[in-house]
Amino acid sequence: MTRTAHQDLHSEQGALRGEHPGRSRNPVIKVADLAWLEFEKPDLDRAEIFARDFGFSVAARTEHELWLRGTLAGSPCMVIREGRTSRFVGPAFRAAERADLDRLARATGSDVRDLDGTGAPGGGRAVDLLDPSGFPVRVVHCGEDLPALPEQRPLLLNFGADHRRTNATQRPPREPSRIQRLGHVVLETRVFGRALDWYLDTLGMIVSDFLFLDGQRERGPTMAFIRCDRGALAVDHHTLAMHLGPGNGYVHSAYQVTDLDSIAAGGEYLNERGYKRSWGIGRHIQGSQLFDYWRDPDRFMLEHFADGDLFSRDLEPGWAPMSTSGLAQWGPPATRDFLGANPSPARVRDVIQALRGDNELDPARLLGLLKAVNT
Repeated sequence: MTRTAHQDLHSEQGALRGEHPGRSRNPVIKVADLAWLEFEKPDLDRAEIFARDFGFSVAARTEHELWLRGTLAGSPCMVIREGRTSRFVGPAFRAAERADLDRLARATGSDVRDLDGTGAPGGGRAVDLLDPSGFPVRVVHCGEDLPALPEQRPLLLNFGADHRRTNATQRPPREPSRIQRLGHVVLETRVFGRALDWYLDTLGMIVSDFLFLDGQRERGPTMAFIRCDRGALAVDHHTLAMHLGPGNGYVHSAYQVTDLDSIAAGGEYLNERGYKRSWGIGRHIQGSQLFDYWRDPDRFMLEHFADGDLFSRDLEPGWAPMSTSGLAQWGPPATRDFLGANPSPARVRDVIQALRGDNELDPARLLGLLKAVNT
């Protein structure tokens, strides 16, 4: 039997002849990672309270901006600016080299501008773009990294006959999970195919896994887990994930913590303070992360994760059917809140507008998505 890149790895299926290759032949640049996410909220004090409870540290705070960070050296994780309403603005990706910004600006007809004076810790330069879904996308090259902060140490574990801990007890403190770094962001889009190709062609990202609707594989994928292309260096299974849906919007963002005990003890800390768990604790299939999802006071979903897959450029995309049962190897059933399946006037408006608009959602696709949610 011929072995493939999928044998004993991340997927039982690879691409069929003629399917999307999951990468661009000649991208403009190759981004190195997510830098940070940008939000607007009317109450920065309330946002900071949740941020500290969730496990962020504050990198900088002004009257109108809040910059949040993790413990690892590098760029901040998130900036929250004061605004009239709570909304997700867009992602910022980190360019591998300063020259990439010039190349990107020439290719897209954009300008390279200074980040000095914007409040970004360390300053730097940026190119501002707009993806096909309408999300502002910023590509940055930071002038100076933030220094590392003290870590939350992983517990020393005993495994069967492998006894690494003797004459000592385990007492993980009931405290916030200490965020290490930003891992990924998930977006919903009505123009999935166009948006996917834009991120691959413009930012040089590559697909780790595709999901398709049952009985509609010939129409192409409806979700992609996308990573940065760092060559032989293994990176997160996905830095960006996108799926077809009736809206264009933020779904969730994910932040790495030390281990399972950090997830669980930090979750108890959040629960005691009255925050709402959306779904967890469990272990995903695509990406393999241990996960726990929470809602902040403005209903944005954030994930604590640990122990995710790392892929180098060598692995080709996997293909799998899209279904709720395919979201986790173990854990409680996915909730309607996590799936976005709770009916609301706003969601009904999204569906009506999507079915009437010039996009990739039609009645067959909508029915397929509904079937996947209930599978």
